[in-house]
Amino acid sequence: MALDVTTIKKDFPILDQRVRGRRLVYLDSASSSQKPASVIDAMGHYYETTHANVHRGVYAIAEEATRLFEQGRSTLARFLGAPSSSEVVFTKNATEAINLVAYSWGRANLAAGDVVVLTEMEHHANLVPWLILKAERGIELRYLPLTDDGLLDLTDLDRVLDGAKLLGVSAMSNVLGTINPIRQLADAAHEAGALILVDGAQHAPHLPTDVKALGVDFFAVTGHKMLGPTGIGALWARAELLEAMPPFLGGGEMIRDVRLDGFSTNDVPWKFEAGTPPIAEAVGLHAAVEYLVALGMPAVREHERSLTSYALGALRDRYPDLVIHGPLDTSQRGGVISFNYKDIHPHDLSQVLDESGICVRAGHHCAKPLMRRLGVGATARASFSVYNDEADVDALVDALSTADRLFA
Repeated sequence: MALDVTTIKKDFPILDQRVRGRRLVYLDSASSSQKPASVIDAMGHYYETTHANVHRGVYAIAEEATRLFEQGRSTLARFLGAPSSSEVVFTKNATEAINLVAYSWGRANLAAGDVVVLTEMEHHANLVPWLILKAERGIELRYLPLTDDGLLDLTDLDRVLDGAKLLGVSAMSNVLGTINPIRQLADAAHEAGALILVDGAQHAPHLPTDVKALGVDFFAVTGHKMLGPTGIGALWARAELLEAMPPFLGGGEMIRDVRLDGFSTNDVPWKFEAGTPPIAEAVGLHAAVEYLVALGMPAVREHERSLTSYALGALRDRYPDLVIHGPLDTSQRGGVISFNYKDIHPHDLSQVLDESGICVRAGHHCAKPLMRRLGVGATARASFSVYNDEADVDALVDALSTADRLFA
């Protein structure tokens, strides 16, 4: 079913405000999405009625806080197609989830000369942890290159994976919008004897996600990009991997027993959740996932595919000199459009658009190696979510003409 964006917009209080006398056109959801009232209300209600630490108190509101917290975990597990909620470890974002894999699984399983394969399109969150391990342990990093139209070049996939222990790849590029063939990559990695870690931060909010069907071993998500609050994300991993991995952080909650000469760990997933967790954020994430489920992820995907197609056509028709990065086939890309226009710096473009109430991101988008591959220092980026429509695209297209006049 098609999304009723007019109704959806009313669910997001921030979209009611005006910026410099203009309606707010928010086109930066790849950075952080806006929040529906149901998420805001759920978190406020928790703080007003229920707040207590979880897994500890036996009084009524503590038990209710624990129930709501674990409900958030169960809801996210179903959303991701996870076989069990115990395979979902809460983190503060996808970056921490990937670091958990690098610091726990990586340090337990990788030694000098071991190979990790990444791609040229990765976010820094899936580059820097492995670069740290390279410096620390002497592991070898290999990279899958890109084609000129922004797709992964899989010509030498088998050769690049030969002898590898891990493949780390983004499910959807936050710069190019490229949707990568994760099942194909997972099968190839497993055939080579490697595990596959997927950065799903841009995938989970916009496409149906089923970690079991994708055949992956690790899958990282973040709440604030999927209509939820900041400060919470998750790592899904196969149960046997989590059981074998050592804890990432030490302290309360992650222990079963502590003695002066040692400790034993709690069960998975709590083994990886040291300290007081993001309780209100888990409540908000539950509400966000429920909101997306009610819309229907196939409908979300089709809406954003159609809107991206409309935007690509409108931008290219109006501005032939506009350089759009990434595949133009919307079956291969999500709702992210990075572009450069003439010699206008992306930061200048962003500021001009802001004068019209339009929010786009400008910069390297935490993907500096990809910027170098594209031959640019930065791009401007418009990115869509469920609350965007063709009127938002039209506003973007019209406002770019101001930049044309100012920098002519």
